[in-house]
Formats: sequence, C-alpha cells, structure tokens
Amino acid sequence: MIKRIRSEQLQPGMFIHDLNCGWIDHPFVFNTFRVKDEATVQKIVAYGIREVYIDTAAGLDVADAQTKEEVDSELHERIIKVAGPAKSPPRTPLREEIVVARQVHSEANKVVHSILSDVRLGKQIEVEQAEPVVEQITDSIFRNKDALTSLSRIKQKDNYTFQHSVSVCALLVSFAHAMGFGRDVIREAGIGGLLHDVGKMKVPDAVLNKPASLSAQELSVMQSHAALGREILKQTDGIPEKAILITGQHHERYDGTGYPDKLKEEAISDFGQMASIVDVYDALTSNRVYHKGMEPTAALKKLFEWSKFHFNEELVQHFIRVIGIYPVGSLVSLESGLLAVVVQQGENNLLHPLVRAIFDPVKGFITPHDIDLANGNDRIANHEQPTKWGVDPFRYL
Repeated sequence: MIKRIRSEQLQPGMFIHDLNCGWIDHPFVFNTFRVKDEATVQKIVAYGIREVYIDTAAGLDVADAQTKEEVDSELHERIIKVAGPAKSPPRTPLREEIVVARQVHSEANKVVHSILSDVRLGKQIEVEQAEPVVEQITDSIFRNKDALTSLSRIKQKDNYTFQHSVSVCALLVSFAHAMGFGRDVIREAGIGGLLHDVGKMKVPDAVLNKPASLSAQELSVMQSHAALGREILKQTDGIPEKAILITGQHHERYDGTGYPDKLKEEAISDFGQMASIVDVYDALTSNRVYHKGMEPTAALKKLFEWSKFHFNEELVQHFIRVIGIYPVGSLVSLESGLLAVVVQQGENNLLHPLVRAIFDPVKGFITPHDIDLANGNDRIANHEQPTKWGVDPFRYL
C-alpha cells in the first residue's frame, strides 16, 4: 500500500515510493529507494522535502497515515471547489488564434534561443530583442489565452531550456492578465518569464544536460542559476525590476525552503510567487530525458498538494482558474465512454468545458464532433495520457 507521511516520520527500514518533489530539489540517485539509516532521513529533511510517499508492502508502515487513494480523493474534492467561471473569456475563437499563435510560438523560440546563446558566449542581453516577442505573446493571450498556452506544452527534449522559457512567459502573461494587472506590468512580467532561466547559461553543459540525477555538488551548481540570472539582469540596461525579481525568486518557496535566499511568505514578491507556480507547472507537464511529463490535470493536483508548504495556496487557486482544471488540449474520457479533447473552457464552470469527441469505445475513432458539457449531456470521468491511446490532442484543436 502506498501512503503519504511527513518526512520527519521516516525511519530506517521504510521504502520510499516517491520523494514527492521535483528532480532539481534533491541529490538522490533515484526517486524510489529503501531508507538505510537516520542520516538519509536527515538529508531528505535538510533538502526541504516535507512529505514523501512510502510503500508499506516493501518496508515499515505508519498506521494512521493517509493512503495515496485517500490523498487523491481529498485533492480531487478540493480542486473541484475551485471550479467556477473561466478567467479572461476568449475574444477570438481558438481555431483562428491557433494559427497566429503557432507563428508567435515559433518566433519566440528562435529569439529566446538567440538571446540565451549570446549569454553563453559572454555577450550582453539586448532587451530590444525580447520586447517585441513579449508584445506578440501578450496580444495573443489577450485574444485567446488557450491558443498559446496549449501550444507551449509541445517541447523537444533537446531544446527544453529555450522552450520552457517561452512557456513560462506565456503562462505568466496569462496569469497576470487574469489577475487584473495593467498592460505595462504584464509586459515587465513577460520579460521576466522569458529571461527567468538566463542564469542556466552559466551552468556547465555537463550539469545542465545531464540525463540522470545530479550529485549534491552538481545540484548546488544547478541551483546557482537563479542568483546568477539575477546578477546578469541587474547588469543589463533596460531590464525592469519585476523581471529581476522573477529571475531571482522563481525557485523560492513559501515555507522558506527554496533558493537562493530562502525567502519566506510575503518576503517573496507577488510575481516571484506567481513565477514559482508557473515554473513548476510547466516543468511537471514537460517531457525531458529523465522525466516523463504529467498530464496538466495531474500537475495541477500536485501544485495543490504542494501549496500546503511551497506555494501561496490562494495564488494556486487563481492559477487553476486561469488555465482550467482540464486545460485546452487535454485528453479526457467521458462517463459515456467517449474519448475527447478539451477545446474551450466552460463559461460558467471549469468542470463543464466544450470538448471534441474523437473516439467511441464501440466504433473506434470517429468523425470529431463537439459536445458542450455545460448542457448536461455528459461529464468528464478522468484525464487520460495521450500516449496510452496513440493520440496527438493538438491535431484536433
């Protein structure tokens, strides 16, 4: 049985099923292993890991701990309570904006690649390169946020750092827009999102692209990128203060266990808190050499779970309302048995989006047709892994 326990409840003889954190937050070779001694427990606690999952069939038990099923059920109930009307209803239909968004996404990736490559060569950042891209991203988000944010989930493993930067920019612009910030503030946040990982260009390739777990020393080098990035931006003319805060604070955690400064709660700026949520969400949903990306709904549940310690829970709830419990481009199964792709958030409730049915359990793949779940004709039963079905959801947008 898989159970969740507090890290300080760990004992030698327990078997860790999941360290319950991102790869960059720990130096262990595996995410699953037997706890051999008290030193291992102290190491886990020292790295700010607050809760872990144990396998009681393979090691010692904690009698009153919640099972994984109980945790999942509780998270599901909590996330359902967040459901309400979608933030920032689209002004332009998805089928129209997706065409423009593809061009914006492609151009943004080229520009970020150029900027970060220049930094690696020791050249100065030219803010003039970043500003038009952020403007294009902002315009697209204002017309229909789901077009660009859904495309941002498509990444090539070899170009992760560049494409992740574009995704964080798009998600942060969308988040800030829904929170009601003005255009100038959103632009500054967008620049921060686009450049938030600039410090990684000062991290050796052997560490940055290592297709395995990092040693404690390598982890320290990797984590230095937030402070390095902040210093690079401080020395760059024309960089707004919010962009510097985002770059330096996107790995800070609400409970003070983050880095580089171990800031706590309100000591982290609003945009630093928002960027930390966006950064983790995009990392969780991205495929990388050492990590298979989660489906968006599962990643949102993780954010909700970790908001107990690592994130501002109110901001996590706002973020969920921004992108939807079942974001556009998600593959879902319906209670009727149909398989469908989410194509638009529900105007009155995030649990009832517009979906495009593509597969019938009796007939197989069918001619796609839309179903508005707000009409009560069907309901979402679960989110699905596209790879399991051999489906590319983005073909149907």
